[in-house]
Amino acid sequence: MDSYYFYVLLCADGTFYGGYSTDVPARVATHNAGKGAKYTKTRRPVRLLYQEAFTNEHDALSAEWHFKHQSRKAKEAFLDGKDVKWR
Repeated sequence: MDSYYFYVLLCADGTFYGGYSTDVPARVATHNAGKGAKYTKTRRPVRLLYQEAFTNEHDALSAEWHFKHQSRKAKEAFLDGKDVKWR
């Protein structure tokens, strides 16, 4: 069974980046190599804060979309609710 992941990175400038992948460690390495997303390219290094597995791609992409469309305060509350140490 394949797994699909929603993940959250902490960028060097203190911003959050939400993404989707089937291989989170490889994707984080790609971000840190400057080949990930345009957003993270200039905000390296990035650090993985959170990842969540889903059984289907739709749900993982939906989690990514919802995270990206929240305010900074809501993103912080989401991470705090998951007991993620990001501060």
